[in-house]
Formats: sequence, C-alpha cells, structure tokens
Amino acid sequence: EDKGAIPKMIINGDETVVGFLKDINFSVFDWLNEEGETFDIINGADMVIIDSYLADLSFYKKISDRVKMPVYVDDNKRFKYPRGIVINGNIHAKEFDYPKEENINYLLGTRYIPLRKEFWDVSKRDVKENIENVIITFGSDDGKDMTPGVLKLLAENYPAITKNVVVGRDFQNVEAIKKVSDNKTNLIYYPDAEQMRDIMRKADIAISAGGQTLYELARVGVPTAVVAVAENQLNNIEGCKKAGFIEYIGRYNDKDLFENIGNLLERLYYKKRKTIDQIGRRFVDGQGARRVVKELLTQYVKLSGKDDEK
Repeated sequence: EDKGAIPKMIINGDETVVGFLKDINFSVFDWLNEEGETFDIINGADMVIIDSYLADLSFYKKISDRVKMPVYVDDNKRFKYPRGIVINGNIHAKEFDYPKEENINYLLGTRYIPLRKEFWDVSKRDVKENIENVIITFGSDDGKDMTPGVLKLLAENYPAITKNVVVGRDFQNVEAIKKVSDNKTNLIYYPDAEQMRDIMRKADIAISAGGQTLYELARVGVPTAVVAVAENQLNNIEGCKKAGFIEYIGRYNDKDLFENIGNLLERLYYKKRKTIDQIGRRFVDGQGARRVVKELLTQYVKLSGKDDEK
C-alpha cells in the first residue's frame, strides 16, 4: 500500500479472523477447494503471494500459469517450486539448498523476514542489570499446556519478578493459569501487534515457543528461553541457537524441562543478556518487509520490460 499497490487478501478461515483484518480488503472462503472462485479473483492480477501448508504442487503450478509474477512463502522447502519468487525469511533458509533455476528467484534468510509493521522501527532499549520482568508466550492456543507449569515455577521461585503472561484467543487453560498466578502476574488477553511490542520492550527475558514470535523478540532484543512445542519448530530453533540469540531449554515433553527453566535466570546473567540483545537486533533489523517489497517491485519491473520487448 505504501508503494501504491492495491492488495487483496484471500483467507481460508472462518469469520473469527475478521477482527484481525482492520482496514484490509479481504475475502474469507475455502480458496483451496473452491478453485473457480479463487481464480476468478486472481485472474489478471499482477502479482499473487501464496502462503499455505495445505496447497499441493499442482495448485502452485496453476498459479504460476495464470499470474505474471507468482510469489511463494515457504518455511521448510515444501516443493521444487514452479516459476516465480520464493521467500523464506527463516534463519536456516539458506541451508535448504534450494534448486537453482533460471525462472526462480529466492529471497532467503532473516534479511527477508517480514515482521508485522509495529516491529519495523523499534528503538534500542536499555538492558537492566537485574531481571525484573518476564514475558511468557506460547502462541494462540498453548496446545501443549505449557503456560500453567512455567508460571507456577516462576511464581514459586521468583515471587518478586513481574510475570506478563500472553493469553491467546484459543487457550483452553485460562482457569489453570489463574490458579497459579501470584500478585506479580499480569494476564494479557489477545494483544495486538502494538501491545505485543510494548510488552516485549518491558521484558528482561522471555519464555516462548519456537515459532515466528522468536523473530519479533530478537528484533526488540529480548533474550529468550525457547521450548519446542512442535517438530516443525526445530530447524528454526536450531538456527536461532547457532546465531546466539536464544537459550534452548528443550522440548515440551522433556523430563528435565522445568529444571532447565528453574535455573534459567542464573544462566541469563547481565553480560550474556547484553550480548544476546545485540546479536538478536543484528540478525533481525526489522527491515525484511521493506526489502521484500523493494525486491518484488524490482523483479516486476524487469518482467514487464521483458514482456514489452516481445
């Protein structure tokens, strides 16, 4: 939009997503199984960006055949993609050894991680000598029921520390969380991107699952202890661990997980937190979305020039 384009989002979901789509031109329907309606909308589009774990290769090929510039958001090298541009902003993206093809361009690594707009321009914050504030965040549903156990451990062992607990819309364990809360616990329900950024800026450390939130935490410079709650998070976690801006404390079902959390504050001493802050902000500078848009527009102009020459 900042560059004058008129984007439209097509979302496979239900009406609960509408609240997240303020001031956005969108349609909500099963675009994967209602291909006729999908292609009626996208036929003639200059560019289509597709982000899906469910669409098969034949669907991607249909997109590639119909659109001047198809763009594919990828996490784990799902396919050998057809003609277009592949974006994988994860830290481990370059390790996938994507095939080199003349008609495919790749935007790989954290230089191209498209964070939410609220995280693009974040000023540096001071790293406090003592840990006074912790954020606990386990996604939109906390499907592995991590939050109550983590909060209970912190409340029992670190009663003086403020615990900001992010509660997602699909949490089924809110009552269990309330039961183990102490008078230094704040439950923060369904925060938007601006609220999430502000909560992170106050945090001295975070305890988090291993998804995309790690890149927002790195952008703000929050030293983060990470619990793997799904297999598809392990590559991401390993890359962040190698880079040095997270502490990996184990999988959700590791028998010594809570022991690792218990000694976390001793492991994340002041100098280490300062170092992690610097590394995280260096790897994730918040400009990924701008770089992606600039590259897409550059490639589109090149394609248009080639078409004019025909």
